[in-house]
Amino acid sequence: MPPSRFGCREPRMTVGALPTREQAVALLHDWVANANLRKHCYAVEAAMRAYAARYSEDAERWGLTGLIHDFDWERHPSAELHPMKGVEVLRAAGWPEDICLAVLGHATYSGVPRDTLMARVLFACDELAGFLVACALVTPERKLAAVSVDSVRKKLKSAGFARNVNRDDIVNGAAELGVDLDEHVAFVRDAMAGIAGELGL
Repeated sequence: MPPSRFGCREPRMTVGALPTREQAVALLHDWVANANLRKHCYAVEAAMRAYAARYSEDAERWGLTGLIHDFDWERHPSAELHPMKGVEVLRAAGWPEDICLAVLGHATYSGVPRDTLMARVLFACDELAGFLVACALVTPERKLAAVSVDSVRKKLKSAGFARNVNRDDIVNGAAELGVDLDEHVAFVRDAMAGIAGELGL
């Protein structure tokens, strides 16, 4: 594989400096060819930006964290490597440490605690974003706007629906944030609906 433009052999950013969104998108596209995985990252970015606004936090910082959280999944699709290998790339390129720790923390098996609000929001939005896409795709309209909170609740109880989505992470993510699950579902759905065109939903 060719090195990422943010890899060790490329010029480093100033350590701890926040990259631009254009740089983050370039990193994502360097590493991810699958259109659905790219869309997942855009969806989590939208949810992160919305929550940052809700909590009066840095929307750019939170958004970039959501955008790149799974950038290494296509090359490292295993719990042994993802997201640890990706974070090695981010650290070598000088990405801020709080972003690196949040990316590590979104994987429960990493052992990295989610001790910042940004990290907890990333964890809370990740699996839910994927589940909401699955819910939208089975509506007659194939649109996020057609997804109701009640329908999401029912599908969460159906083990055969979107079986690769970890229900515990969705429930525990909302609990870690201290938000009602129904409210969380509606909030993330609405944030994703704001970029429905990019998501094809």
